[in-house]
Amino acid sequence: QVQLVESGGGSVQPGGSLRLSCAASGFTLDYSAIGWFRQAPGKEREGVSCFSTSDGRTYYADSVKGRFTISRDNAKKTVYLQMNSLKPEDTAVYYCAPTRCPYYHTVFIFGSWGQGTQVTVSS
Repeated sequence: QVQLVESGGGSVQPGGSLRLSCAASGFTLDYSAIGWFRQAPGKEREGVSCFSTSDGRTYYADSVKGRFTISRDNAKKTVYLQMNSLKPEDTAVYYCAPTRCPYYHTVFIFGSWGQGTQVTVSS
């Protein structure tokens, strides 16, 4: 069974950091592009970042560029999202899912959404 499980969310103050993890089971990351997405209360889900398997390229939404870093550990079958300099507007439920990186900004994914992990940035 193909499954991705998000973890690592929590509550932090503005300027703080968190590292989210996306653990894969049932498939290999070697041939899968994985995207991170988020949905804030009352807002539509949006693409945050993507790791392209084919060429190792990384993609970032303008709102997180320079603050977030996506990385992948194939041996651990895990994709990470390191989030630094967090802002209140980063508050959202964060999801990971297989996608195609050129289209991640359209929230295109393969399969269905997982439970997500809550990130709250507040003083």
